[in-house]
Amino acid sequence: MGQPDEHPVAPSEVPPRPQDRDHEQEPLDVHDLPGGARSAIEAVLMVVDEPVTEESLAGALGLGTDEVGAVLDELAQEYAQGGRGFMLRRLGGGWRIYSRPEYAPVVERFLLGGQQARLTQAALETLAVIAYRQPISRARIGAIRGVNVDGVVRTLLARGMVTEAGQDPTAGAVLYGTTDLFLQRMGLDSLDELPALAPYLPSAEVLEELASEGLA
Repeated sequence: MGQPDEHPVAPSEVPPRPQDRDHEQEPLDVHDLPGGARSAIEAVLMVVDEPVTEESLAGALGLGTDEVGAVLDELAQEYAQGGRGFMLRRLGGGWRIYSRPEYAPVVERFLLGGQQARLTQAALETLAVIAYRQPISRARIGAIRGVNVDGVVRTLLARGMVTEAGQDPTAGAVLYGTTDLFLQRMGLDSLDELPALAPYLPSAEVLEELASEGLA
């Protein structure tokens, strides 16, 4: 006569496996850490590779958005007054630590071995046209600059400074606009902070005239 089957263990009685426990996050109050919320925010800012919003910091650290904003403002002021080699700035809608512009030659020497990795004049001019007239097609960029810009636009796409921003509903051409990286590199929080150069670029009416002549 065989042995009776053992009663199976109910799911609720199965102890958690070690690997399951590893994925469980313990409750965290950043105010209990050395340095409190201030130091916790600094720790996160040291590892982000793109600007982080106040809302994201607040959600991750279990803090109020107002408290995070106050700490960020305090840190930014402290860094600015402390003669540090870095600064905390709000750019592109988020906060990030940057090296100070005065130390750009030092950083470039370290990262690039003394070689410069700057955009060419043609790329800068093309980027300016896109920034002020976006969304804009490649053909219209070329019409404004008076040269073929296919290669330059590809370079800007590869560098992450511009991105595809839809299609022209009439001609079906790809439209281009600037990215958050562009704002960061230019030290801007939004496109509204661009200098008032747009009046010096061809108007929409002029571009339409160029288009009707097959030049855009």
